[in-house]
Amino acid sequence: MTMEDIDRAAELIDQADALVIVAGAGMGVDSGLPDFRGDAGFWTAYPALGEAGLSFSEVASPRTFRTDAALAWGFYGHRLGLYRDTEPHPGFQILRSWSDRMLQGAFVFTSNVDGHFQWAGFADDAVHECHGSIHWLQCLTPCCGEVWSAEGMRPMIDTASCRWRTELPACPNCSSTARPNILMFGDVEWLARRYEAQRERLNAWLRHAERPVVVELGAGTAIPSARSFSHSVVRDHGGRLVRINPREPQVPTPRDIGLSMGALAGLTAIDKALQACGS
Repeated sequence: MTMEDIDRAAELIDQADALVIVAGAGMGVDSGLPDFRGDAGFWTAYPALGEAGLSFSEVASPRTFRTDAALAWGFYGHRLGLYRDTEPHPGFQILRSWSDRMLQGAFVFTSNVDGHFQWAGFADDAVHECHGSIHWLQCLTPCCGEVWSAEGMRPMIDTASCRWRTELPACPNCSSTARPNILMFGDVEWLARRYEAQRERLNAWLRHAERPVVVELGAGTAIPSARSFSHSVVRDHGGRLVRINPREPQVPTPRDIGLSMGALAGLTAIDKALQACGS
């Protein structure tokens, strides 16, 4: 990676009429959120689960809500509190400033469930959360197709054991256990209607974009949902890709730019280049 790559990334953004923001787990690292990359990273963030030998995929599953709901809610309740207490880093505001310069504005595609783009000021109807959101709940069964806000829920967690301490969240319709409205591992009960509507809005917005640029941040290959979407915009909509990823910056075509940097460092460097050229 060279300064020339950063300047070329700035040029792609300057020439675009629509900003497609694609964010994976690495986007939140600069805000101070934990990196679950591999079991080692997961167990560092949740030592009690490491001591029990439980992997991320084992805990983040509907099966665990059925066999040990207090443990499952200990994990997700802690995450909900963490996401509420962690302020999005300044890179989110850089992206908002780039959005304002675009003729067609911006749309966010994210595999993150933290709701930080909405916190940072992006309109809820311009965000597609492909794995769902921790700020919404559904019935574990599910008894119906409804979801409801987690706004009034206040997690009480025993962090030493990673267990929910009070009465478990319940479905208001049937009183059985509730769960986050998040796509988990081995999940066939996830209620996706809210996110399907988001995807429809994103697809409609993309049809108006003539020169889209994808700015992809911290999207890895282990769970490639975000990365695959970036490639689809390049392939199907003639988009150009700026990939910011400290570990996996490789890009699909020579026309695209890969920056081996963290999200905040990459956005700051590109923004400085944009300001230097008077854009």
